[in-house]
Amino acid sequence: MSDKPGVTQKLARFVVVTRWENIPSAVAHQAKRSLMNFFAVALAGCRTAPVEMALGSLKEFSDRKQATVIGRSERLDALSAAFLNAAGANVHDFCDTHVRTVIHPTAPVAPALLALAELRQVSGPELLLAFILGNEVQARIGLAISPSHYNRGWHITSTCGVFGAAAGSGKLLGLDERQMVWALGAAATQSSGLCEALGTPAKSLSVGNSARNGLWSALLANQGFNGPPEPLTGVQGFYHALNETPDLAVVTDGLGESWEIMATSYKPYPCGFVIHPVLDCVLDWRRDHPTAEVTRVVVRGNPLLSLRTDRPHVSTGRESQVSVQHAVAAALTSGKAGLDQFTDACVRDPKVRALRGKVEVISDDAFSTIAAAVDITTADGTIHKLSQTAARGSDVNPMDDAGLEDKLKTAAADWEAGYDAAPLIDAIWALEEGADVSKLASLTVPR
Repeated sequence: MSDKPGVTQKLARFVVVTRWENIPSAVAHQAKRSLMNFFAVALAGCRTAPVEMALGSLKEFSDRKQATVIGRSERLDALSAAFLNAAGANVHDFCDTHVRTVIHPTAPVAPALLALAELRQVSGPELLLAFILGNEVQARIGLAISPSHYNRGWHITSTCGVFGAAAGSGKLLGLDERQMVWALGAAATQSSGLCEALGTPAKSLSVGNSARNGLWSALLANQGFNGPPEPLTGVQGFYHALNETPDLAVVTDGLGESWEIMATSYKPYPCGFVIHPVLDCVLDWRRDHPTAEVTRVVVRGNPLLSLRTDRPHVSTGRESQVSVQHAVAAALTSGKAGLDQFTDACVRDPKVRALRGKVEVISDDAFSTIAAAVDITTADGTIHKLSQTAARGSDVNPMDDAGLEDKLKTAAADWEAGYDAAPLIDAIWALEEGADVSKLASLTVPR
């Protein structure tokens, strides 16, 4: 791909010139929904073993108590807090999803902005605007190379999320257009993340780095740390290095007219999003047939379902989050698909283990990533044919506001007995009215 100047500059200009008054009310509301979901999944993940280990490692190098670690009493330097909060939000595979790219958009962006908001005064509208713009930048960069980028094995949440964190942080810092290009350039050279890490704690490492490095990129640019003029489409830039032929029109056309945050889906189940339509089918059927003996299950879905989640042999809870066989077996056995169904104990359950071996996965291009069909054969020989055209929580079958509040309340109750989530929920819905959001993250800290 030859050098095609102007793409990064157009993105940078869009971020710099867009004002809160340019944001439609529906887009602003969707941003608050995403933050509600973010705090739910961050609270669910804040005390997991991967977060404990990462925190223990980073504390050795952090003597600055600048920013909140969500759900915990510890305070760290802003970069480390951004890392931990992003990793914690992603660790359970419970975070939101941009359907067309499979980017989990909030985990890389929100932690960077929340950390920065504890370093300098930021209003609620400023936070929401920066969050929306960061979301837009990462989604459009990813759309230009989807689905090939993810299918090649790049963890797109991390590789594109670092751009979102840089753009959003740069907006809060008041970078000019030239500095914003520098921030995106610094982000480009720190973009990384591999799908080979899915099912292991290392998966969340690159998500944490996307938040940390995006924030750092903006801070560097604010100090005059410059970079290439065209980091995305330069002859040795991001797209060229990945050996991609991007649809560049997708990156810049219609900026400010359509908003990718509106295509966000919110997960009711803590596992890979392509598994969700399958679980919808299985859980509905199990509710009506609680005692039926299942002898065979055939799952048909988008090729991504097979590519990412056809894993019949798993040994840990982390691996089970990206195993459609395990998700089906656990749901049929327990009638549930919550955090308890994706644990080491559930993976070792003899009934679940036996049923995993009875699940077959078939790839079918006719299905979207939010659709699936499931045939369940029972001991009497009956084949029960099930289907879901739009997974619950997807952008076309969305979780409502009350559902997102309940997700946060449930996560909070499991995290800290007696914790009152109401002040946090109220603060999120009232963000437009806030003159200073520096205490928002601290509403999650146990008293």
